[in-house]
Amino acid sequence: MELIRNFCIIAHIDHGKSTLADRLLEYTNTIEARDLQAQVLDDMDLERERGITIKSHAIQMKYAKDGKEYTLNLIDTPGHVDFSYEVSRSIAACEGALLIVDATQGIQAQTISNLYMAIDHNLEIIPVMNKIDMDSAMPDEVEDQIVDLIGCEREDIIRASGKTGEGVHQILDAIVEKVPAPKGDPEAPLQCMIFDSVFNSFRGIIAYFKVVNGRMHTGDLVKFVNTGKEYEANEIGVLKLDFQPEKEISAGNVGYIISGIKTSKEVKVGDTITHVQRPCANAISGFEEVKPMVFAGVYPIETEDFENLRTSLEKLQLNDASLTFEPESSAALGFGFRCGFLGMLHMEIVQERLDREFDMNVITTVPNVSYKVYTTKGEELEVHNPSGLPDLSEIEHIEEPYIRASIITQSTYIGPIMTLCLDKRGELIKQEYVSGNRMELTFDMPLGEIVFDFYDKLKSISKGYASFDYHMNGYKPSKLVKLDILLNGEGVDALSSLIHFDNAYTLGRRMCEKLSELIPRQQFDIAIQAAIGAKIIARETVKQVRKDVTAKCYGGDISRKRKLLEKQKRGKKRMKQIGNVEVPQKAFLAVLKLD
Repeated sequence: MELIRNFCIIAHIDHGKSTLADRLLEYTNTIEARDLQAQVLDDMDLERERGITIKSHAIQMKYAKDGKEYTLNLIDTPGHVDFSYEVSRSIAACEGALLIVDATQGIQAQTISNLYMAIDHNLEIIPVMNKIDMDSAMPDEVEDQIVDLIGCEREDIIRASGKTGEGVHQILDAIVEKVPAPKGDPEAPLQCMIFDSVFNSFRGIIAYFKVVNGRMHTGDLVKFVNTGKEYEANEIGVLKLDFQPEKEISAGNVGYIISGIKTSKEVKVGDTITHVQRPCANAISGFEEVKPMVFAGVYPIETEDFENLRTSLEKLQLNDASLTFEPESSAALGFGFRCGFLGMLHMEIVQERLDREFDMNVITTVPNVSYKVYTTKGEELEVHNPSGLPDLSEIEHIEEPYIRASIITQSTYIGPIMTLCLDKRGELIKQEYVSGNRMELTFDMPLGEIVFDFYDKLKSISKGYASFDYHMNGYKPSKLVKLDILLNGEGVDALSSLIHFDNAYTLGRRMCEKLSELIPRQQFDIAIQAAIGAKIIARETVKQVRKDVTAKCYGGDISRKRKLLEKQKRGKKRMKQIGNVEVPQKAFLAVLKLD
């Protein structure tokens, strides 16, 4: 165990984590030259296309120093806040963390929140300043920021470049010298913590675990504490670029287990694995429950695909533990699931992955949160989507969930951030200086207002420097109305939303305008209307496609032309009665991204 080091890489998005991980793998000869490619750990097509890390990736390296061979278990983590749950799980499996800061951009929001997460778990922090070879690098200023943030010595900060490989050997030496070896007793009863899992269509579910105490051998009979299920460890091993089977894995090490598990409910991230014969006294604690920020309905386009969608979501949940879902039904879309996501990017990625990995074509409804409705009969209902709202005459008042939000930012951006929060019906509770020119703002805000685009806007006005964190803060009465979208007088319940009365008119108008651009023209006029109850508040018309029926009349009496036009008009009228309007998937998506 003295020769094992478990560490993860944490940083803000785009600070070069994956590139630096490539250099570490190259310098320790973990990957052969022929397998080398940029961001070698990002193995999902989506990750490569967007240039972001979505999943944490674990890999084992060997590094020789002072005549000893050390085993380094590296976990590369995502930087985007929508995947911060991945980071929290990686941190729970490590004893040290490389904190990477971009020398051209300095410390940013996720740097701070990931750092606090690592400090809470008592990890040893190794500060690394990356991209030192760039012309726009500001090494001295960024070093000052790091010293302010962590309180380390200037000499402790390693200057490195993931591109040229500068400083990589120093990083490897620092990991060996500074990161503590894992604690644990190889002779104690087996105790392993599952920190990730993937689904393989040939081998079932593969769980990644860290051995805290004891040792596991191939063929052992093991038990998952939370679910109480027992399995045989058919194959165990360590994670190289591929799976590498081993005979035994002992305390302090990270590995995988394949035991032919077929149903996804039987593996839970954060669960403890132990021996059936000699079980451990208690399960490992360490994972906080994930808290979804955005809820949206996900429905299959073909109703018979409902069960396929369920299995796809279960398999996806194995790979992405921050996704939560429960069944629901809708009048327009049939049966589907109400899913909880960590943010809009997370929602987009899940939708993309359902399409690519499971070939599921889905419709996603307008995202929202859950409300409490008090009726005139004195009942209290919890409403998740607008279609569940009782009749207006039966509602006494509606309460919406509020959050206590804390935003840490540089004082330069205070003005625009305050404007943004107040526009979103926020209420300033306090503001105070944290250090230097960094301030913390505390707001009470309705959760429904931050669901759509609050986070994206906050990032853009603060140039990525504002970090945002929140916790639930009860419910407050609010003047909410149900905004319906009607196509030719028929309601589309996937597009209806619960919204504050003050914002209903502008949103209704913008939704009608957006839909009129995206709905294809038909043989008849399509009226797009936004309504609150029976009152229409906005309307747009998609003009019909018309054939020139009078083209064959050369001259002659006007009555001949009139007769042809009247005949066409009657046909259009009949067509409108039987015609139905398809709303394309991109129209649903565009409505989510209004602004």
